[in-house]
Amino acid sequence: MDITELLSQSGISFGALTLAAAVKALAALLIGIVLIRVFLSLFDRAMEHSEKLSPLKKHVRPIVKGLLALLLALVVLDSLGVQVTSLIALLSVAGLAVSLALQNSLANIAGGIMILTAQPYGIGDYVSIDGTEGTVDFIRLSHTKLHTPDNKEVQIPNSTVAGATITNYNRLGRRRLDLTFTASYDAPTEDVYAALRDAMARFAQILPDPAPEVHVKDYGASSIAYLARMWVPAADYWTVNWGVIEAVRETFAAHNVEMTYDHLNVHMEK
Repeated sequence: MDITELLSQSGISFGALTLAAAVKALAALLIGIVLIRVFLSLFDRAMEHSEKLSPLKKHVRPIVKGLLALLLALVVLDSLGVQVTSLIALLSVAGLAVSLALQNSLANIAGGIMILTAQPYGIGDYVSIDGTEGTVDFIRLSHTKLHTPDNKEVQIPNSTVAGATITNYNRLGRRRLDLTFTASYDAPTEDVYAALRDAMARFAQILPDPAPEVHVKDYGASSIAYLARMWVPAADYWTVNWGVIEAVRETFAAHNVEMTYDHLNVHMEK
């Protein structure tokens, strides 16, 4: 059985192929190619002029181009006398079957379009997605890849990302750092304040506005808790965090402030 008989059994038949039909099909092909190029050029301009749609260009353009090419192929076949009605019906059934088989993948693609349009994060941002923290390596239509601080690669389906709570630690450019330290009840409050200010003064990354703050946070059973609050660039958050914690031990000693720990005093009565 040749291809012609197979197509005939499927309801797809060829009409009489004449020179006029061939010329008509060739003309349709050439005009269609020109129209596709013009349309894609207008599509590129429209996408580039929209800040939200621009990230979608490299993902959507191949799909649009493929659909236009398929439409042109159907027009050319029709010009050649091919009965494309049955062919379109077959393609519709095949498309439905594929969409059902790829339901999860299509959900991921829909989530990817939402992410690329809304742009809750970008490449290089440090984010928390559905409880997973890491730096965004790349964003695809189907998934987002994170690089975690302990050097793990995590790929999260975009359907999950679209419905998850997303925290972007870099988007606003700066972060507030709150650190709590405890000191003895015997240490004067002003001495503790001075020690904490000295520790923070060692780091040029700490922003002057808003100015760093120190406060009494809580009165515990064995010590007083003090809060050191400062604003830092998002990229320097962890550097300053660990640095201030280390520096406070030295500045407490320099100001004769005792860094206490939980303990229990027992008083014996005669």
